[in-house]
Amino acid sequence: MDFKYSARAEKLCALLSERIVFLDGGMGTLIQREGLGEADFRGREKELLECPAELKGNNDLLNITRPDVIAKLQRAYFEAGADIITTNTFGATRIVQADYGLEDFAAKINAAAARLSRSVAGEFEKKDGRPRFVAGSVGPMNKSASIPPDPNDTASRSVSFDELREAYCGQMKALFENGADLFLLETSFDALNVKAAIHAYLSLQEDIGCDIPIAISATISDLSGRILSGQTIEAFYASIRHAKPLFVGLNCSLGAEKMRPYIEQFDRVAECFTHCYPNAGLPNPLSEFGYDQTPADTAKYLSEYARDGLLNVIGGCCGTTPAHIKAVVEACKKCSPRKPREKSGALTLSGLEPLVLPQKDAPFVFVGERTNVAGSIQFKKLILNGDFQSALAVARRQVENGANAIDVNFDEALLDAPACMAKFLNMAAAEPEIARVPIMIDSSDFSAILAGLKCVQGKAIVNSISLKEGEEVFLSYAKELKKFGAAILVMAFDENGQAVTIEDKVRICKRSYDLLLSVGIEPSDIIFDAAVLTVATGIEEHDAYAVNFIEAVRRLKELCPGSRASAGVSNVSFAFRGNNPVSEAMHSVF
Repeated sequence: MDFKYSARAEKLCALLSERIVFLDGGMGTLIQREGLGEADFRGREKELLECPAELKGNNDLLNITRPDVIAKLQRAYFEAGADIITTNTFGATRIVQADYGLEDFAAKINAAAARLSRSVAGEFEKKDGRPRFVAGSVGPMNKSASIPPDPNDTASRSVSFDELREAYCGQMKALFENGADLFLLETSFDALNVKAAIHAYLSLQEDIGCDIPIAISATISDLSGRILSGQTIEAFYASIRHAKPLFVGLNCSLGAEKMRPYIEQFDRVAECFTHCYPNAGLPNPLSEFGYDQTPADTAKYLSEYARDGLLNVIGGCCGTTPAHIKAVVEACKKCSPRKPREKSGALTLSGLEPLVLPQKDAPFVFVGERTNVAGSIQFKKLILNGDFQSALAVARRQVENGANAIDVNFDEALLDAPACMAKFLNMAAAEPEIARVPIMIDSSDFSAILAGLKCVQGKAIVNSISLKEGEEVFLSYAKELKKFGAAILVMAFDENGQAVTIEDKVRICKRSYDLLLSVGIEPSDIIFDAAVLTVATGIEEHDAYAVNFIEAVRRLKELCPGSRASAGVSNVSFAFRGNNPVSEAMHSVF
């Protein structure tokens, strides 16, 4: 179920395979050099003239109040050799514009910016017939969905996933409808913010037939190579891969001379094109360009990347100018473009760090189930008493004891499962020892699953969905989970109940597999729980349960290539409930 791009987007895809494509450079730093005053930012719009806030510095408004300035800068980048210019909309969302009291003005800014950029691109296309492209700039927001604003209240957030999604949706819709050829998510410092933007993007594909690609650019905060919210490059890529970005990479950050190790990480994992558009080094007010690196410096560093086959798209960020882009184009134009990696079939989950499960010879993954009110009496008591801090210690111990992922479940009649899920996962996100591993979001209440997904910046596992309520509900759940990029654990249930025989287990799981593939779920994101059921109960009809499970898994590996299998160890010791020494011994062995 591949989405078809627009004709212009297809041209860009073809160009990326043929040669290195060049992006423009800094916009904000060039605007600062224009010497504009408050009147330039207010223009003649009644809403802006009456706005009580100071508007100088709100560069996005210049698309409306001084389009001549923005067009002049964009023309300079095309003249320098850029193939793609970005719209001047880095902060043009309702959330960012709310700082000025202009949230209702955001759509108008984006529409004006896209029309202006499309017009400038059209001028150059008419001159020489060479296509020029417009990237709708989508900034990272001024708030984080993963980082608490108050370190003493780690459950709190300054913005919700839904608020981010709505703001991104409005911006993208206006950019798309007014001429953008692709979306460029820039300077991403929190994968959960990006996932909200991806959810908006995938929803727009469904709702209005948005047929342009998305590109995603992270920024690292220091030499550790992690983004601000703590993720490594590979974990970040796992979190956003479901968007099927046209290209991924880094912008802003440390300057080109220090970014190579992190560009190489993208090169190793990215199944799409890659990019780099760095700052011109560090800010330096004594420099001619306001930053350390001259055009020759930036060109030197980026040409080394290009010669080594690491990049498909090259440009500049803060401090770079048309002179920088011209030098980069001259230095890199004869280099061959990077070839995207082939899909490996691996399932890569992530927390702050990746968990890579190759298609062949993958290791066992141990999922800790102590943070589950149905699996731990201790955890259940802590949650019922509202002691979330002590409950976090349970999660921490699981990771310390070797859990590769942790299962989180709040299905208890006395609990508000969605609220507990959100609170616990928000608090866990602020604990690096816990947050480094992937989360299995476990609930029979789909609203609790969604609440969890809206709090997790990594690639999670959802436990679970099934055909119990029929195909229509099953597919609706699957389509929604796809927008979050979650791996999906599928139970061997259908409309007639839980599968017991080998034949029923295989039939139900194969049916589920085919349905999931029909809506674009990748085989590696499908995990079957063919149900061990109870073992050693002494009841004759239970004698074959374990063997049935093992045989069903063997057949499913053949019939559903690329899928994974899960087994609940608790079922093995179910018959020994009440005999804790035996039950605990069996769990310890596993």
